[in-house]
Amino acid sequence: MLVAAAVLAACGGLVLYGVLDGGDGGKESARSRTPTASVTYEVTGRGTADLTFQAGSESGKATVVRGAHLPWRTTVDVPVGHDPLISIVLDKDGGTARCALAIRGSHVQSATAMGSFGRATCSGTLPTAEAETSG
Repeated sequence: MLVAAAVLAACGGLVLYGVLDGGDGGKESARSRTPTASVTYEVTGRGTADLTFQAGSESGKATVVRGAHLPWRTTVDVPVGHDPLISIVLDKDGGTARCALAIRGSHVQSATAMGSFGRATCSGTLPTAEAETSG
């Protein structure tokens, strides 16, 4: 009976900790303090391509999409300090694909990949943290 009470008390403590902590291990509060900018990546063309792009990772780890069906588009929030970048690699069948990058709706750069395993990269620079907080 004493063991059951101890187990019940431990479970209750864990549940209470989860409720008070919010269940995110403090990650949400850190994420909400990190300034971000809205970035739109777009790849036009036909067929498939492998895509690598910077998304919402505060660690700077890239997101990879293998065999993305074109045309493809996504909008993500990129943390300030991790400049947006998208890289495309065509498959063996080649063709033509164009990447484009926009920050907060303003076009920044575009590039074209052509041919078998053709490659292109689009990149930009986010405003500094000071510009984010003052503007």
